[in-house]
Amino acid sequence: MATRLGPAAEADLTTASSSTAPPVRLWLQPAVIALVVVAAFVGCYVGLQRNPQPHRVPVAVAGQELSGEIRQVLGDSVDVHPVADAATGHAELERRDVVAALSGRADSDRLRLEVGGANGQSTTTAVKSLIGAYAHGSSQRLTTVDVVPFARFDSRGLAGFYLAFGVTLAGFVLAQNALGLANHLHLRHRFWLLSGASVAIGIVATVIAGPILGAVPAPVMPLAFGLTLLAAAAAFTTKLLGTYLGPVGVPVATLLLLTVGNSTSGATIGPDLLPPAARAVSALLPPGAAVRAVTDLSYFHGAQAVQPLATLALWAVISAVLVSLRPHLRRRRTRVTT
Repeated sequence: MATRLGPAAEADLTTASSSTAPPVRLWLQPAVIALVVVAAFVGCYVGLQRNPQPHRVPVAVAGQELSGEIRQVLGDSVDVHPVADAATGHAELERRDVVAALSGRADSDRLRLEVGGANGQSTTTAVKSLIGAYAHGSSQRLTTVDVVPFARFDSRGLAGFYLAFGVTLAGFVLAQNALGLANHLHLRHRFWLLSGASVAIGIVATVIAGPILGAVPAPVMPLAFGLTLLAAAAAFTTKLLGTYLGPVGVPVATLLLLTVGNSTSGATIGPDLLPPAARAVSALLPPGAAVRAVTDLSYFHGAQAVQPLATLALWAVISAVLVSLRPHLRRRRTRVTT
């Protein structure tokens, strides 16, 4: 039978507990995590826009002579793809093998530059500036045509970025709530929750961005599939980090997915204009892969969509497998220690 303390004893316990200062770690850890998150967020989003420089931007150039001149004058700023004629360059542009195609006759002082505006404003602007500088230096007239423009209701070309950001955030929040249900739902039920909600997130985001708002002209089913993979990748990755790292896992997921992943996705600053380190991880993280998939499906007939979709699938599947292995690893460790 529990013994009830008298009022005086209870008052003494309350006074003693309130006068005992909590460990410094309890104060320090959340403050440090918050400072790291804000520093990384501002550093990535603001820092990457300070001075974007084109690096080996792929451009198809018709004719050996013109290809050699462009390569010599522009150096590593462009990655010249020599093609036989303007039609071949246009075909490469439509397949998204290049972001622009340049052509011109040897007996003319005119150049024609075809750009794929859907590759992003920063990339398109950089190509126009580079080729424009060459044309000015060689006293040639340059005509620029955007043959793959953005959709009418996406005039700034940011719909894909916001779409990927929103789906990533939804998957992150989903997993964060699932982590809090660990003591209430069996692991397989949490898996069903993450999987089913990811499908719903993908469908809702697709319907709103596509048929309702008309900002993302991708086919509905492939887009919903891609966004479902993104939601699942974000959810299971967050769940994985929270499961293995504990309370620190959610901030790590914030840095990985919402900060580094979205800032290097290539939507606001083209991947060919990012610093080397950011460019290296751009296509490997779920947001960057998703932005590429959305753009390919929307404007390039899905020509380059297989690789980013495979990347999203790998994130989701590997994270889910590692989460499922956690109870087995814990039981094995318990047996070893006992």
